[in-house]
Amino acid sequence: MPLRLPTAGAALSIPASTRGVGPGWLWALVLLGACALPLFVSDYRLFQVTMTLIYAIVMLGLLVLTGYSGQISLGHGAFYAIGAYTTAILVTRYGVPYYATLPVSAVACLLAGFLVGRPALRLEGHYLALATFALAVATPQLLRHRQLQPFTGGVGGLMFDKPDAPFGWPMAQDTWLYCFTLAVTVVLFVLAHNLLKGRIGRALLAIRDHPTAAVAMGIDTARYKSLAFAVSALYAGIAGSLSAVAVQFVAPDSFHPLLSIIFLVGAVIGGMASLWGPLFGAVFIQYVPNLADELSKSASWAIYGGFMVASVFLMKDGIAGAIGRLARAVRRGRGPAAGQGEEKVEG
Repeated sequence: MPLRLPTAGAALSIPASTRGVGPGWLWALVLLGACALPLFVSDYRLFQVTMTLIYAIVMLGLLVLTGYSGQISLGHGAFYAIGAYTTAILVTRYGVPYYATLPVSAVACLLAGFLVGRPALRLEGHYLALATFALAVATPQLLRHRQLQPFTGGVGGLMFDKPDAPFGWPMAQDTWLYCFTLAVTVVLFVLAHNLLKGRIGRALLAIRDHPTAAVAMGIDTARYKSLAFAVSALYAGIAGSLSAVAVQFVAPDSFHPLLSIIFLVGAVIGGMASLWGPLFGAVFIQYVPNLADELSKSASWAIYGGFMVASVFLMKDGIAGAIGRLARAVRRGRGPAAGQGEEKVEG
């Protein structure tokens, strides 16, 4: 059945793994387990899960940008840093409550993403990746600049206290921060679902797969690509704000250029065609390096690289795509190759 694009009825062939987000009961079960998690794990493990949710938010933005609009960014570490420093400066210099800094970080990164994405429309593929990577390289140096030191703290960075639970609730700081992060993550996932499964998502898919046909059908490619870049930067900025609150410290060295590459690697390994992908990708970049370090202190990066290569070769459409194919094969009672082909879906 054809996917009806915003302005016409032409068909667009897209992978079967983009058909949906999975059964609602499964999301409800995962959310229920996430809510009960603080009852069963230590504060350190809870902090790790909090960081996993934060990384998932960044990769959700990359899903919008790369998975749906086809633009490759190696500069999301810069937007992550902007969000983190916005929160840190507002909290330490001006006494703004941490929760009130999230909208400010979101707007700041939305504007920054639009300003970067608009001129980047002239670039595609690896040229766009290199241009955005330059942003990731330049950001830590700018944060160290002496003119900005009164705000950013220079090389030493900024430090502040972890917030307590509001209204005098008898809840540990780590538990409250986890619950707050989980609530923000759920809201952002719902918003992303509504965005990608509607008119905008169909337009982005058309631009990604058939840009010439999309223009011929009246889709404003510059507008939609700029929107995707801005929304993706917004998600990275909110994640950066939450990260600053969770870690209680920001410094230029915390946002090295490799961070942007790690984000993109996690997004690709998790899967670029499903809302489950950012969750799997975040788990990968949070826990696999620790596992590699436990296996060998001297060759941890080599082991981590081996995990990445194995993941790409064995699951070419990501962990979410592999699990989706397996689930469809089980439902249909066929072999593991079931559901690998492309099919037409109706928007």
